[in-house]
Amino acid sequence: MVSTSYQASITVKNNAIGIIDSGLGGLSIWSSIQKLLPNESTMYLADHAWAPYGDKSDGVITERVKTLIRYLIDRSCKLIVIACNTATVAGIDQYRLWFPHIPIVGVVPVIKMAAATSKTRTFAVLSTVHTANSDYQKRLIDTFANGCTVYSVGCPHLVELVESGKTKDPVVEKIVSNIFKNRDPKIDTIVLGCTHFPFLHEAIRAIVGEGTAVLDSGGAVARQVGRVLQSRGEVESNGGTFLFYTTGNPKKVSRVAGNLMDRVIEFSNANL
Repeated sequence: MVSTSYQASITVKNNAIGIIDSGLGGLSIWSSIQKLLPNESTMYLADHAWAPYGDKSDGVITERVKTLIRYLIDRSCKLIVIACNTATVAGIDQYRLWFPHIPIVGVVPVIKMAAATSKTRTFAVLSTVHTANSDYQKRLIDTFANGCTVYSVGCPHLVELVESGKTKDPVVEKIVSNIFKNRDPKIDTIVLGCTHFPFLHEAIRAIVGEGTAVLDSGGAVARQVGRVLQSRGEVESNGGTFLFYTTGNPKKVSRVAGNLMDRVIEFSNANL
């Protein structure tokens, strides 16, 4: 009996962390997880066939994410990361109700961190329009940024630029410049509330200047994943493998992902 329990525990520890995004933005989360937990195997699933999520309803997004979670659970993932702000705010509580047997970690804008570190108590949250308008984000602001001035800025075109690999294109500078054209001079912190936006960090930094803090969720999500695995006794210590899947065109996605990450990343097709 002891032997059976021990073997089951070892099997779970060796299983992969599943990571879901509408596209390639979640690679910013994957990178943070891989750096903090280098021995963990990961299975990344990008839903290019249904991207972008930002123009879809909560109901459509949650039903689609349910399908993606099942895909990863069927491949024995031990924990699921919803590496997409839009998918998280659309239904993180619902995903946990549907799949109570597996831990699910979401990603939300680091509003609590911004509120704690902003010296002027004034900051902006850049996200998809869906996330910016969501009740979930409004509750985060009410809960963690009471007394702060918070600007929720929906940015409808940046995700598509990242997905096409145009992170250094002149059009990025133009769009980012327009976003901050009339910004409140008291803003001293920018929160990147979409996992695609860290790939535009350089362009954003060039516009807002070195004196403005630019925060993203990668580190916070990775630390939470580590805490959950530690509490469950499922931290891997022997080294792992990285698998990448897309519901879109693997060749195109691999090319763009390689450019974004400055390393070879080979995506396979997930027929979903």
